[in-house]
Amino acid sequence: MILFSGKGRSMAALGVALLAGLGCVPPVHAQPAAAPTATAQPGLLPVPTALRGAWFDGECTAPRAMLQVTARAVVRLPADAPARLIRFGETRRQQAGDQAEWHVGIGRGAEAPRILLRGDGQALQTAEPDAKLRDDRLPGDTPVLSWHRCPSPPPAFAALHGEGLAFLGSLEVLEAACGGASASPAGCVAAIVGEGDVSGDRLLSVAEIARMVRGMTWVLAAAEDAAPEGVMAAGGGGLLAGVAIARFAMESLDYDGDGKLSAAELGQDRAGFARALGSEAGRPLRLEGVQEGVTLLRTLLDSTILGQ
Repeated sequence: MILFSGKGRSMAALGVALLAGLGCVPPVHAQPAAAPTATAQPGLLPVPTALRGAWFDGECTAPRAMLQVTARAVVRLPADAPARLIRFGETRRQQAGDQAEWHVGIGRGAEAPRILLRGDGQALQTAEPDAKLRDDRLPGDTPVLSWHRCPSPPPAFAALHGEGLAFLGSLEVLEAACGGASASPAGCVAAIVGEGDVSGDRLLSVAEIARMVRGMTWVLAAAEDAAPEGVMAAGGGGLLAGVAIARFAMESLDYDGDGKLSAAELGQDRAGFARALGSEAGRPLRLEGVQEGVTLLRTLLDSTILGQ
């Protein structure tokens, strides 16, 4: 699953590195920023606001499936079948005869799955055409599914998917802040804190970091078309890993020792370069000797703390 692409890749690398520090996404190597071009690449056409949110198929008390729509993704969650997450790499509008136009979202990857959406705030129609169907013939004979709103999600769906769906929306915010055309290191760090902060104190606690890890674990499972039991298993693994990773991040980045991470701590030495002008008074050390000292210190810590 590609999280960042196009302009702002170097800024996105910072965001990925920060998220990787929280165990959210695998680290990637930073790449040099692309040279400016004469014309900027247009952004994705977002899904209309009225179509976003949770939709259901069947009775609200026991729906057959749930569909979550974000600005540029759709995830279908059947009650007893594998999930399907489509994150859009391309979008467009398309007229179908004399009917209302469709919003067409196209996923990345070799299959480039397509999903068509149209409707209003209370009714939604979707179609997922076969890969062989030509774009100019959409939707063709593709079955059209109807979805409706429910006052609240059923407890079973909320318990299994609630954190993951919340993070799916947050992930798009982070991608915009850390990889968008106007991204900045400070804005990226602020977005991470803003999306993770549940208590409203503008700090990240162990629990809040763990929540982000569990959410990303869910997103990764949904992207792999996991069945409900697979999503549940991923959630269980994320529950344990989330706390461990959160505590590791806290020990690594909590410089003032207050048990929470601030935007300043997250961005320390990452949101900007220190002056790092050095001093002319000393002489260069032999780095091989420094490496030997670091190795000795690590060996001592391992034997003392881990009993190895």
